[in-house]
Amino acid sequence: MEAVETSTRRTLVERTAEVSEEVTRKTEESLTEQDDVADAVKEENASDTKLGVSATGGVNAKIYHADASLSFSTQSTARRGSEATHKQTRTQTAKASSEIKRNFKTTLKTVTESTDTSSRRYFLQNNTAELVNYEMRRKMRKVGVQLQHVGTRLCWQVYLGDPGVDLGLGDMVHVVEAPDLTAVPRPERLPDLEDKLIPFHFDIPFLHNDGPDDEGELTYTPNPTVPCRGINTTAVGADDTVQFCFTKPLPPPPPDYELTGIASIERHGARVEFAPFDSADLVPNPDTTTTPHKLKLRLTYANWQGKPSLPFDAMLTYKPTAAAVARRKQANDDAEAAYRRQVERLQHEAYGKAVRERLRLVSQMRSRPPEDLRSEERRWVFRNLIRKLQNSGHYPAPLSAGAPASLPYAEAEQIQRFFDVDEMLYFVAPDFWRPGPLDPPPVTRDSVGRYPVPPAQEPVPAPGTVALPLAGQTVAGWYSRADEYKAAGGRVPPVSEYRVDYLITEQTDPAPLGSSLGWLIQIDADARRNEFLNAAWVKAVMPVRPGQEAAALAWLKGVEGEAGLDVPYTLQEGDPESFGGKKMGEVLALVAQELKESNSDHRRTADSEKVFESGFDPLEGGFRPAEPYQVFDQWVEVLPTDQVAAVAVRYDPKTGQQL
Repeated sequence: MEAVETSTRRTLVERTAEVSEEVTRKTEESLTEQDDVADAVKEENASDTKLGVSATGGVNAKIYHADASLSFSTQSTARRGSEATHKQTRTQTAKASSEIKRNFKTTLKTVTESTDTSSRRYFLQNNTAELVNYEMRRKMRKVGVQLQHVGTRLCWQVYLGDPGVDLGLGDMVHVVEAPDLTAVPRPERLPDLEDKLIPFHFDIPFLHNDGPDDEGELTYTPNPTVPCRGINTTAVGADDTVQFCFTKPLPPPPPDYELTGIASIERHGARVEFAPFDSADLVPNPDTTTTPHKLKLRLTYANWQGKPSLPFDAMLTYKPTAAAVARRKQANDDAEAAYRRQVERLQHEAYGKAVRERLRLVSQMRSRPPEDLRSEERRWVFRNLIRKLQNSGHYPAPLSAGAPASLPYAEAEQIQRFFDVDEMLYFVAPDFWRPGPLDPPPVTRDSVGRYPVPPAQEPVPAPGTVALPLAGQTVAGWYSRADEYKAAGGRVPPVSEYRVDYLITEQTDPAPLGSSLGWLIQIDADARRNEFLNAAWVKAVMPVRPGQEAAALAWLKGVEGEAGLDVPYTLQEGDPESFGGKKMGEVLALVAQELKESNSDHRRTADSEKVFESGFDPLEGGFRPAEPYQVFDQWVEVLPTDQVAAVAVRYDPKTGQQL
């Protein structure tokens, strides 16, 4: 029998995305303007003067007689004709064609295919005369684990505050595309209402009261005692008087307009003068308190030139009413507000999509290799140790600001001679040992977390609203914002309670550790880096090289000082009797000397390699107290292998169970 085990795994991922956009704008405009001005002025003056004189005379015998005739005729004719023609023709043709067509084509196709095939062939042969059942079973392997004491080291323990305070964080660059507002037409603003000039035609009749001037050929001036009467005193007999005050009804104003005054009056060559419209006896003028409105006129000089009435054209000034201006402004404001609401709706939709997309990208950010993160943390710890040595004068520092320091060859070699830098260990203290700064402010609606990262441009929220968390183009951590909750606590009504929450969607991965605690989160790091950034402090442990214990202890006295070394040592259980009655510094000297002798013995090095000589050596009971350089614990692990074995089995024909 031949058995073949085959395992095939095929993964195919194909993704295609295509976007098309084309932009075309065309504008056409033409303008034609023509002005023709023709002025023709004709003036004809004719003057004809005739003078005739005849005389006859005679004398006859002392009788004188004389006849004389005199004829004087003056005819003056003045005729003036003026013709003015202004012809203006303005032709304007504007043709604007705006066509927007976007064409931007991007095609992205990604195909990933992975095929993993493994096969094994087994030959089974039954050399007996009986039927044999075989089962394919996975082979297992036993692995023995031993723990051995390899020596004791003297260590330098240092505490460092503000871990990772100067470690840079990764900023994700994510450009948010602006929403397409071309589908929302901007409203055309209605023009502001302007003042209107409307012509009004009226006649001033010749209303004669007394005197012989019935034809209106005399010139009249105001009566000194009655201003509304015109008088002429040149005639023989009674003086000529005429009416000088007139009231003219005005047409109703146009809709949404009100009458404000008289701009001008066209006299058409009449020899007439009017009193000012704002004279005391005329105001209000025009009178808008009556219906219809009235125009008051008082003449100060007039000559009707023999005509029954004189024609006039007044230009009435109308301005828009306050209500009409307010309605026009409200209409423009309403149209602009409707446009803004549509724009805000599109912007809000685009904002929500951008937030969701950014959260998804942030949550699915690939983490950096843990080895690189741990190496950076170790370098930060050792850098701060060097700064501490600089402050104590045990490591060269720049002589002045900007001056380079000498390369510390000797000091670096001395430190590496005393301490095993590559085996340095560091431990982070949980953040609850440093709950926050002294007297922290309470959490409000404006709180942004324990480690706030300000955006590039802080948006200005509307009154009564909370600022949105999306701002700028870079992200330095997980999004957080303050939300309001109602906590009753026996109070009516419930009081407001604020919490710094984080944002999630159905597409985001679970938030990293510390999000609910307001931690500073590095989006491209692992949980251990985030714990390092938010730790209360870091404890660094620097092992002393074997054989350098006494020299390292003497060097550390100069670095850390000798405070506390003269304190009497309290003997602990298991301590040798030689520690009794000694001070702390003397006990440390004894321990350093003992470790120096123990770690310098070459036989200890051979003992540490004993496990590789005899292999797995079972211990009685599996554990024994640790002795220097001895195996003190062991256990066996059973692990599966990639091999399969055929095992002959038998089954009960009645129950079907394996025998």
